[in-house]
Amino acid sequence: MDKKSSEGKRLAQNKKAWHDYFIEETYEAGLVLVGTEVKSIRAGKVNLKESYAQIKNGELFICGMHVSPYEQGNIFNKDPLRERKLLLHKSQIDMLAGFTSRDGYTLVPLSLYLKKGKVKLALGVAKGKKNYDKRQAIAEKDAKRNIDREMKSRMQ
Repeated sequence: MDKKSSEGKRLAQNKKAWHDYFIEETYEAGLVLVGTEVKSIRAGKVNLKESYAQIKNGELFICGMHVSPYEQGNIFNKDPLRERKLLLHKSQIDMLAGFTSRDGYTLVPLSLYLKKGKVKLALGVAKGKKNYDKRQAIAEKDAKRNIDREMKSRMQ
């Protein structure tokens, strides 16, 4: 799955993940949510910035994902920062456990989107970037932008 994959309507994106990590592989996971959380996510009131995924007792959970309480939810609202279970096949969870056991690898949520009416999460296996890697990526973006600008001006 690529950065701009066959996703449906994108509800939230973690742009900082692409800046701070090298994304090795991506997986699509379902989420276990309650009704008021789904309504709040559909309204775009979700934040993936400080979130991460971890494996506990052979199950995958997302931690730190903030889903704002739904205004009309009253007693049905849950804790905005609670851990939510991710739905993947057992073999995929085992593969992710193998990745995260290696040094420097982590599971980072990349985006939240709707697919056939269901909320899905793009989960990336990521390795942290060093500061010099980030500077190099910024320099490459600037060079590409300058080249595109020159090509556009020559075409006119």
